[in-house]
Amino acid sequence: MDEPTPARPDEHPFAHLPEPIRLEDMVESVAVSPAPDPEMGRDTETEFLLRNSG
Repeated sequence: MDEPTPARPDEHPFAHLPEPIRLEDMVESVAVSPAPDPEMGRDTETEFLLRNSG
């Protein structure tokens, strides 16, 4: 494959890096709503104890 040749022989393609990016600009923030209660307000441990206590 033919590699591109620089304009000047001593110029490297990565001699000039882009400006650094701030960490705050790298992380995306998304507003979320609270997750629903998986137990739906019940005391599941007490229900389990009553069902299986025999």
